[in-house]
Amino acid sequence: MSFFVTSSRSSTGNLGGLSGADSLCQNLANAAGVGNKTWRAYLSVERDANNGNRPIDARSRIGNGPWFNVKGALVASNLTDLHARKGDATVFIDEKGQPINGQWPGSPSPVEHDIMTGSGADGTLLAGLTCGDWTSDSTTTQGQVGHSDGLGPNGDTSGALSSWNSAHSNLNCANTAPRGGAGRIYCFARD
Repeated sequence: MSFFVTSSRSSTGNLGGLSGADSLCQNLANAAGVGNKTWRAYLSVERDANNGNRPIDARSRIGNGPWFNVKGALVASNLTDLHARKGDATVFIDEKGQPINGQWPGSPSPVEHDIMTGSGADGTLLAGLTCGDWTSDSTTTQGQVGHSDGLGPNGDTSGALSSWNSAHSNLNCANTAPRGGAGRIYCFARD
């Protein structure tokens, strides 16, 4: 396994910044028995304190692939393929092999397919949509999310709704649930 959606949830966009999100990924990977790899959260930020306060694109944090989920299914061979693909409920699953509640037929409720990224479809930063670089639980900040299942309402796959990493913004960072989220993130093994 070299990819998963977090099984744990956050009610807000405050993940403790990149370091907190990376720790979450590493801890879940450790619990799943794959902690021997370096795990990174797929998140973009406007200012990274560990990088001279420069912006960081999610795509630059995760290595070059290939990435496989816990069931051995190929997520993507490389960065180009990763950012060209659509969301898929059978591929974008958590580290325990469980699908993420979404818009797919037979999915349990509530919908939780909004996965926080702060990124555009190409994996680069969307300024102003990072929940204050993943440290804010404010009603005045927002974060960009993707649809892990690649589906919008009524199974709509048009436009950005099919994007696994850049479907729309959440309402605010104080509550990740209103538009179909649960404060989950994507985790990739960098090496």
